[in-house]
Amino acid sequence: MNGWLVAAAVLLVGAVGPTVPAVATGPLRRRVGAQNHATALICLVLLLLAQGFARPAYVDTALVLSLLGPAGTLVYARLLGPDLKDDPPRGRIADRCSLVATVAVVLSLCVAAGPGRAAVKLLVTGALLVVGTQVASRALRENEPEADDDD
Repeated sequence: MNGWLVAAAVLLVGAVGPTVPAVATGPLRRRVGAQNHATALICLVLLLLAQGFARPAYVDTALVLSLLGPAGTLVYARLLGPDLKDDPPRGRIADRCSLVATVAVVLSLCVAAGPGRAAVKLLVTGALLVVGTQVASRALRENEPEADDDD
């Protein structure tokens, strides 16, 4: 077992583990916010596992999840907007922790991968995670669907 696998196990147990009960139980605002952060953390675990097992396909899986995870949260924000207006999510600390974890994991993996195509793919995945998580969290806090200009 190498350090990358240990880091993935620590992140899985220490960060993703507590989000599972938050996604499964509690008020709606907590469940939707926890789902958003769990998706980002699982992407980071996949990136660490890719390095630990030397399997580049895991990076592709994390890249796809970094695209689809925030999109799913935006769908929840749109569909559950009226229910979330009464009690909006308040996860600013979780947003910052997710941002710091993403930057730390992606930069350390880029250093390990060295310059090249793999590092570019890691940076793209990290940028999608940061931007997607922040946009989805902001949409959950605001709870106002975008107005259609066609009407």
